[in-house]
Amino acid sequence: MSIKDQFIPHLIVSDGKAAIEFYLRVFGGKAGYKTLAPDGKRVMHGEIVLDGHKLFLSDEFTEQEGGTCKMPQTLGGTCVRITLQTENADAIVQRAVASGAKVIMALQDMFWGARYAKIRDPFGHEWGVNQQLVELTPGEAEAAAQKFLASRKNTLN
Repeated sequence: MSIKDQFIPHLIVSDGKAAIEFYLRVFGGKAGYKTLAPDGKRVMHGEIVLDGHKLFLSDEFTEQEGGTCKMPQTLGGTCVRITLQTENADAIVQRAVASGAKVIMALQDMFWGARYAKIRDPFGHEWGVNQQLVELTPGEAEAAAQKFLASRKNTLN
């Protein structure tokens, strides 16, 4: 078996077991490998596999326990957004909200030819939900972006 280069996001959360359940319920896929900490309560390593792509997650651990990353609640926010490309943005957003996520940008048709929303999951992570409706050429995408930015000129300065 050959291992290919790939990016695998790794989220730090406040309740790894609940996070795995949330992400599986909202995004689908299947649970992968999971290792619990010696206390039996916290997740040292958890995996979710969606269409062959992995998402890693773990609970936050102190530096003394070997932890080097912090969850959004410790940081007071997150500095990253993960975007899920999907065939049904409406269904994903509905499941996310029903499972405790908050909408931070309503689902809408966007200038790049997609139906798009931003949500914050119960663990503080921000997600983009993108359903590409129309594939634009680079020229069409640039023209659409310029038209959109011109319409918002006063709000971006």
